[in-house]
Amino acid sequence: MLEIRDVDKVYHTRGKPPVHAVRALNMDVRTGEIVALLGSSGCGKTSTLRMIAGFESVSTGSIALAQRPIHDLPPARRRVAMAFEGYSLYPPLTVRENIAFALKAQQLSRAEIASRVDSIARLVEIEDILDHHPRALSGGQQQRVSLARALVRDADLYLLDEPMGQLEPQLRAVLRGRIKGLLAERGMTAIFVTHDQTEASALADRIAVMEDGVLQQFASERELKSRPANLFVASFIGEPPMNLLDTAVAQQEGGFRLSAGADIAFNIPNQSLDPKAQQTLAQAERIKVGIRPQRIAIGSGEARLRVVSNQWLGDQSHIAGECAGHLLVAVTSRKIAARPGDVVPCGLEAGHLHLFGADGVCIRHAEAR
Repeated sequence: MLEIRDVDKVYHTRGKPPVHAVRALNMDVRTGEIVALLGSSGCGKTSTLRMIAGFESVSTGSIALAQRPIHDLPPARRRVAMAFEGYSLYPPLTVRENIAFALKAQQLSRAEIASRVDSIARLVEIEDILDHHPRALSGGQQQRVSLARALVRDADLYLLDEPMGQLEPQLRAVLRGRIKGLLAERGMTAIFVTHDQTEASALADRIAVMEDGVLQQFASERELKSRPANLFVASFIGEPPMNLLDTAVAQQEGGFRLSAGADIAFNIPNQSLDPKAQQTLAQAERIKVGIRPQRIAIGSGEARLRVVSNQWLGDQSHIAGECAGHLLVAVTSRKIAARPGDVVPCGLEAGHLHLFGADGVCIRHAEAR
């Protein structure tokens, strides 16, 4: 298990204000688990990965791997394998020699080394360039060599920094499945950095969503979508992202009424709220509510949506439109015959809403399907 406790990372540059890249990070990664660090550029995910690997020092806090404190150890003593976004291959060595480099230090036999190199090369489809040097390779080929060099090692933890960012989509999709199978079959513990939600969903058992150096939520993809911890996670996770509406709050008998304009209002009964949520609503004048595009019913309901765009993606329709002054996006598996300017009925049900307090924390999740 990897245990990260109260880790901060502050970068100091002479003549410039300090940059607080990671703030009070606490996270446990179970043995054999695959975890994605997901977030936008500058959110702290790569700094976190590099602190685990030992290429960046920890400003405060501790990191333990397999019950060994490692935050003060040099990288070579951490039993961590890392594939770098910038490849970091050895230019004088061939691809085969780059992959085999760490294996030779383990004093394995030549036959064992050759077998393992050939096996991992087939997995990432670089067996035809094993005798080439890095300078002769494309960016995508170099990235696969870096990935192979990390995965071929025996390590307690595998760290992958944007492991497939340079690959074309078709190859990326194939390798995701193969790498996931390899990690699961061997019970390998892995953390990878990505800004691609599809990649995170395809590879990871759990996803750590980061923003501004802070871990926003650490959960499965299903939980992130159905039970987002806050407004950031709600708006960041999902494609298309959650629709967010600003609503006025009014108490009424048996609950609350949330109004997002003259034509959009929701009745929220007290029995759907826990005591803390009731108190929050009772003290609020306005709150944000969110609804997933997949939970908006197109073709039925009391609201009216003026279509702005209608895209058929082969298996679903993405319909964007204006409803009571709000721009909403709806997703349906049906092909909808609606052109820009058409007005279609749509349904927005109170049970499908996520409610967020003034601090952005979710106070009520939508009902399960």
